[in-house]
Amino acid sequence: MSDYHMPFWLEHKFVALGETQEVTDGIAIEGYASFFGEADRGGDIVQKGAYAACLTALARDGGHVKMLWQHDPAQPIGVWDEVREDARGLYVKGRILTDIAKGREAARLIEAGAIDGLSIGYRTVKAAKNDRGQRLLTELELWEVSLVTFPMLPSARVGAKGDAPEDAGFRQLAHIIDDARLMLTRHGSGGDHTLSRNRTE
Repeated sequence: MSDYHMPFWLEHKFVALGETQEVTDGIAIEGYASFFGEADRGGDIVQKGAYAACLTALARDGGHVKMLWQHDPAQPIGVWDEVREDARGLYVKGRILTDIAKGREAARLIEAGAIDGLSIGYRTVKAAKNDRGQRLLTELELWEVSLVTFPMLPSARVGAKGDAPEDAGFRQLAHIIDDARLMLTRHGSGGDHTLSRNRTE
């Protein structure tokens, strides 16, 4: 796995920060980037153990899962110090680097409630379909976990201080944007390398 070039065919999945995330002093961030056993709006379900082989290989080779801003490989904003599976999903803990401009911006946006989600960038290694046509993702190659603007379940909000009441218009806009992304990426790529923006894993 390369530390400097992310393949264009990486898939993305969102999870809202909500009660799964915590920011301390605008620097430390932790939460769940993926949940096991839950179908996302694209019909994919990540299975327990899907990240195990990748995380083992990263630990063996001294590799790292990147912390990016909006899936942009040109904008790393911090480091993930801990990335592990537990019974619930993929737990991540790291530090936003506030000595860089984008890191300061990201930390402030999270604290203010303007940023709602985490999203993983990954490649599907093994998957199968169940009798409902859903993809069961059994092995994934994890490249990065990003801080993102639009999760696909906008009703799940950041539980940090200063939260404002949910805005129905904003929720509707988020749904429209993510539905458009999903449609465009699925029509614009072939095979299993869909750049799908789905949120809850």
